[in-house]
Amino acid sequence: MIRAEWTKFRSVRAWVAGIVVAFAAILGLGVAGAYGISQDCMGRICPAPPTGPGGEAVRDKFSYVHQTLDGDGELTAHLAGFTGIITYPPPNHDAIVAGLVPWAKAGLMIKDGTKVGAAYAAVMMTGHNGVRMQNNFTEDRAGPSAASWLRISRQGDKIIGYASSDGAAWTPIETVVLKNIHKSVNIGFFVTSPSDITNEASPRGGTIVQARFTQATAVFDRIDRTGAWSLTKVGDTGEQTDWQKYHTPDGYTESNGRLTVTGSGDIAPAGNEGGPTIDFALTGVIVALIAVIIVGALYITGEFRRGLIRTTYAAMPARGRVLAAKAAVLGAVTFVPALLATAIAVPVASRVLRSHHVTLLPAAVGTQVRVIVGAALLLSLAAIFAYALGAALKRGVIAIALAVVLVVLPYLLATTSLLPPGAGRWLLRLTPAAGFAFQQVLPAYHQISLPYTPSDGYYPLGPWAGLGVLAAWAAALLGLAILRARRSDA
Repeated sequence: MIRAEWTKFRSVRAWVAGIVVAFAAILGLGVAGAYGISQDCMGRICPAPPTGPGGEAVRDKFSYVHQTLDGDGELTAHLAGFTGIITYPPPNHDAIVAGLVPWAKAGLMIKDGTKVGAAYAAVMMTGHNGVRMQNNFTEDRAGPSAASWLRISRQGDKIIGYASSDGAAWTPIETVVLKNIHKSVNIGFFVTSPSDITNEASPRGGTIVQARFTQATAVFDRIDRTGAWSLTKVGDTGEQTDWQKYHTPDGYTESNGRLTVTGSGDIAPAGNEGGPTIDFALTGVIVALIAVIIVGALYITGEFRRGLIRTTYAAMPARGRVLAAKAAVLGAVTFVPALLATAIAVPVASRVLRSHHVTLLPAAVGTQVRVIVGAALLLSLAAIFAYALGAALKRGVIAIALAVVLVVLPYLLATTSLLPPGAGRWLLRLTPAAGFAFQQVLPAYHQISLPYTPSDGYYPLGPWAGLGVLAAWAAALLGLAILRARRSDA
């Protein structure tokens, strides 16, 4: 049956042409799109974002008051005060108010040098998320809800964080391993405060995302280490924005054994504000998707329209197996060219970007493979979905229209901010458009205050879960088509 359906498919030029169009769209539009992307940093080449120990792009900007630690050792201190300011917050956007954003951070840190992106572990108090221990930008563990005493200890490459409410009884939070750190590292106090991110509904539809400068100040006392302290403004370029000129400069003061440290910035993985990710090379997927949907629907409805399905069923009476064989052939002839086209488009377009000095955020090899294979699976499953619709409805135009409405339209509505983010997320959970989740490159982190909306490239389901939703839709419709075929005359 599969051999017969393959012979039938390749003998119809229109179906083959549709697959060729899909291949050309992925490859041509993906590479052409790279020529349309540019970056401008005040007339200069934009610097590449720093990378953390895991190779991911990171944000690493904070005030760090530190000493040298040779070998093992620890630091204990009491957090006597933690305050901050938020500039121009809603509703009127015309004031500087006192307050801390949820992920403002102040605490103790061991860092393998002061270079941006260097390995670190830190125990801290946050603005509204209690005591935490974090390391190497991506890892986060919760500590006791109420504690004002902090301790960090090094034992070889192991870093242990503790918290206490009274300075007497200590609760271990976590032990982390910083691989290959030097014998001589930095130990000390840090303060940082990320931008205040707001996500407001726009009167014209969609949302408006704004980021406002914030700053935090922490007071440390009962410090158990003596000696001189040094200040490093990690990640500070020396440039000041207009609003920073009217605030207390980042830095520290020392008086009577108390350190007052002021800082702004963040210590976290970078979002897509740092530059494009490899999913930019998938510009042609939408055009390819429409092409394979048309091929998938017409692949079966053409036989119904011309009455050839009766001949097919006469030659092969097992109707369910016939429809399954058709789906297998369609899936294969869609998947293989799409895989080849995407495997070419992604590296070629990435090379074009780099040749134009455009910063491309790093992605692990596994992520790149998943994006390439996921694109091919999306097109293959969408073609089978449209085919199953056609087999169930026996009407080509209706099947094509429904497939586009169910697969393409929800994705466009959710990612172009035409709908509120909540509605867009539900569409990308429940409809076949959930399959687009394969193209999310940067993971979402709970410890970062970003909107993480579909329009920003973040999806409510994981990549494979999203493709699983599309596969479930295709399988359910194919099952319905097989059931109808067994009960009908043709």
